[in-house]
Amino acid sequence: MSALFNFQSLLQVILLLICTCTYVHATWPSILDRNKTGVFGVFWKFARVGERLSPYVSLGLVVMAVKQVWT
Repeated sequence: MSALFNFQSLLQVILLLICTCTYVHATWPSILDRNKTGVFGVFWKFARVGERLSPYVSLGLVVMAVKQVWT
């Protein structure tokens, strides 16, 4: 089943995108800062969500990891 049609897999993809974009923005901020608008602006927005809501994102990752281990 595709990750687009399975809600749990879609949440995993979104959480991993948030973490990846936050890491890239922390390491190389110029890559995402020059693409704030347009199609690539989504990645900049994911990085902002990861920076501002990091406790909730980390809690979601812990829940995702526990669910993966127990499944």
